[in-house]
Amino acid sequence: MRKFRGNPWAILLALCLGFFMTLLDLTIVNIAIPNMIDKLNITYDHVLWVINAYILVLAVLLITAGRLGDLLGKRNLYLAGVALFTVASLLCGVSQTPGQLIAARVVQGLGAALLMPQTMSIIIEVFPAERRGSALGVWGAVAGVATIAGPTLGGLLVSAFDWRWIFFINLPIGIFVLIAAPLVIPADRRAVRKHAFDVTGVVLASVALFCLVFGLNEGQRYNWGKISSFVSIPALLIVGGLLLATFFVYEARRQDREPLVPFALFHDRDFAISNFASVALSVGMTGMFISFTIYLQSVLGMSALRAGLISAPTSLMAAMIAPFAGKLSDKIGGKFILFTGLSAFTVGMIVLVPTTHANSSQWAVLPGLFVMGLGMGCTFAPLATVAMHNVSPRLAGAASGMMNTNRQIGSVIGSAAGGALLQNRLAAAFTSEATSRAKALPASARKPFVDGFRDAASHGLQLGAGQTGSAAKPPAGTPPRVARQLGDTAQAVFTHGYVQAMHTSFLLPIITLAIGAASCLLLTSRAKTTAAVQPQPAPAART
Repeated sequence: MRKFRGNPWAILLALCLGFFMTLLDLTIVNIAIPNMIDKLNITYDHVLWVINAYILVLAVLLITAGRLGDLLGKRNLYLAGVALFTVASLLCGVSQTPGQLIAARVVQGLGAALLMPQTMSIIIEVFPAERRGSALGVWGAVAGVATIAGPTLGGLLVSAFDWRWIFFINLPIGIFVLIAAPLVIPADRRAVRKHAFDVTGVVLASVALFCLVFGLNEGQRYNWGKISSFVSIPALLIVGGLLLATFFVYEARRQDREPLVPFALFHDRDFAISNFASVALSVGMTGMFISFTIYLQSVLGMSALRAGLISAPTSLMAAMIAPFAGKLSDKIGGKFILFTGLSAFTVGMIVLVPTTHANSSQWAVLPGLFVMGLGMGCTFAPLATVAMHNVSPRLAGAASGMMNTNRQIGSVIGSAAGGALLQNRLAAAFTSEATSRAKALPASARKPFVDGFRDAASHGLQLGAGQTGSAAKPPAGTPPRVARQLGDTAQAVFTHGYVQAMHTSFLLPIITLAIGAASCLLLTSRAKTTAAVQPQPAPAART
């Protein structure tokens, strides 16, 4: 293994394995929710915290961890993050209570935050500019596959074993990385000197992001109102916004003293636009896939494994295209590749609308998913290549942390805003469908039937597998023929109403992705970017 020490491609493999684990655990838990509730005997509220605790810690600490990598050494932070993440995965798998599992997920989020920003910044250091696009293409493929493959792999593990194995799967990967990474990744070549650490900036950024991420994640649960007598979701969002503004003002005044976020990064148009496009992509992905996964299980009645396998073509297409997109971005620049990728993702979502019905086959949805996979493959690698092309290696950790943070915040916005829109449209669609279809029921059953759906929608529906048609159960003593009629009608209301609401909720990701695609036309060309940095080779030599 030592003969590969310093080999860029061996380093890339060691980095991508750790990166894969962190992104896989963002989505793999969702498919295991029913099994987790049954086996661990926990409530749905506990499951929400199992999911959100990881995202909260990850999003809050990414910027800080990226800067720490610049100051303390990227390899050191990467190895510490992998070790912590691996131990936390074991603790998740052996947890016996909801509290233990949530606490272990917090530690997992900390480990992920430590290692994630270091992956991109180490790639930038070890690969020369002319090969960086190809390397980031592989890195992008890993990002795409891990994000979308979570439900597929999770469905397989839950069906074959149980929910604990979605965490145990990380152990062999983590152990291998801990053995291989120190042998292939050279120690940081950094002069020993005293670094200033922006403690005030860390506190402001962490508290601000916590308030914003918590508010967006938990807003729908608390109906965007009060959490307790003293705290409310709107108050958290306002406080988070004010603290974030304070953070930016504070950082602007200390740009000459090793700030947490060097504003010079955003002076580069390509970095700023790529960050915006990254947020748009995350909003689009989470805003679409959450409602689509529910559709597969609750409307079409698929098992967790089968629903997960539906996503496989998207993952495979993204994995095949991403390395070529990265290479091509080295040759012609990423501007039009990015525009094509985000446009293709948007078109794929539009294609899904007429092909998703209450009784669609799995084959009907595949064309849209293939086009979306093509778009993802053309997006992940060029995004990183274009954003980081002009970034000095000295600031690579901060830049990587900022990009990853923005992506996670985009995921939070997509899930929160998409979920709120879906819930709002479900209430209207269920009431409308129930009112229309109740005309075929006996007169005495019509009003209770409509009221059952109206009440269920207004108080929130649990839309997991097996929930189809459960919003309007016939009362005790109902004649069997009428009970069957009520059940069939309720299922029709549920499936058709959900499809209507899902199609409306698709508008948010479609519009966001279209804006993100249009913004890519403002990127500079590679020729101009290269010309701009040629007279200034010195920063690259400082690491």
